[in-house]
Amino acid sequence: MRPAPPADPTRSEGGGPALAALAVTAFAIGTTEFAAMGLLPHIADGLHVSIPRAGWLVSLYALGVVIGAPLLTALCARLPRKAVLVGLTGLFTVGNLLCAIAPNFAFLAAARLITGLPHGAFFGAGAVAAAELAAPHRRARAVSVMFSGLTVANILGVPAATLLGQQLGWRAAMLVVVAIGGLGAAAIARFVPPLPSHPQAGLRHELSAFRSGQLWLALATVVVGCAGLFACYSYITPLLTEVSGFADGSVTLVLALFGVGFTIGNAVGGWAADRALRPSICAAFLLMALALGVFAVTAHTEWSAAATVVLIGVFGFAVVPTVQTLVLQKARNAPTLASATVQGAFNLGNAQGAWLGGLALSAGWGWTSPTLVGAGLALAGCAIATVSWAVDRRAGGPAAAVAGAVVEAPQPVPN
Repeated sequence: MRPAPPADPTRSEGGGPALAALAVTAFAIGTTEFAAMGLLPHIADGLHVSIPRAGWLVSLYALGVVIGAPLLTALCARLPRKAVLVGLTGLFTVGNLLCAIAPNFAFLAAARLITGLPHGAFFGAGAVAAAELAAPHRRARAVSVMFSGLTVANILGVPAATLLGQQLGWRAAMLVVVAIGGLGAAAIARFVPPLPSHPQAGLRHELSAFRSGQLWLALATVVVGCAGLFACYSYITPLLTEVSGFADGSVTLVLALFGVGFTIGNAVGGWAADRALRPSICAAFLLMALALGVFAVTAHTEWSAAATVVLIGVFGFAVVPTVQTLVLQKARNAPTLASATVQGAFNLGNAQGAWLGGLALSAGWGWTSPTLVGAGLALAGCAIATVSWAVDRRAGGPAAAVAGAVVEAPQPVPN
């Protein structure tokens, strides 16, 4: 009997502390991305700008993700993945520190752009790293563990940061995120083992996936449709206080309900994507459009506003695993850049939604107008998804599982 081969230290049943380290950074990123929306009125008051102008901070962060996702992924393609993860977390942490000490709005705007740069690249490299940290039959679950940091951020991090910002000022909330980011970088350096690199790693190999027209349609679905959620969410705090009648302290509880909806939607969307991917995408966008449209009416009463917030969170985040699955299907041979790019697409939708919602407010259409803008964008996303579905059926496109995007990749070689 031959002895068993030595265990691969980069692969275990679940990834253990290494996955937890990645999730900590995901938690910090999710908190800083969404907490700014809850703190918009306080930032606007502190820097003496209007709320629609303060909404630019949401768009600029998202623009940073769009720019940084492909750029930093390409620059770091041949570097050791562990070093890349530590470096990206460090850049994110420095960006938040600059936000916390910003003396004026222009400085803060530039700092938010910098903070967004490593977002997409981190999740692109992190998703592939999480899969490599786990045994083959647990890779999809390992990726979901890392991304759970985002959903937990919306249940705990965003409401806590909003409450802290209301009590001690928005800069205090930024400094807490700096501390969490520093903890994430230290945890990755301590617990994530050296990771293998792909033998074909490089920009040319990763760009090969973007020859697919279906990939571009999938990204367009994300950019347009997911903008609907952010058109509403970017201005949720003033809507809840000015229209629904919530006190500032109660807004944090409603934001926690958003996070609960996100978590439910993430689970439901993942389950649905495994069973009927294309119908699930269209259904999620339709239901999100309906919930956003109804919110313009239900926002006028506290209890109905809170209930609708949960539904918007469920349907809005149910879109995420479905469209991410679709994008990774269409780029299974070059998953790192595609995974980063889909984060850029989500945030381009974020920027577009915040901008269009701000235009509606600036036009004097009222605090509920961003929800109607969001409903229209969600319907447009559904239309693009339907066209993509029809094209795929005509071409006889396969329905691969998301795990195949990582598991079926060629075997890596050590650094």
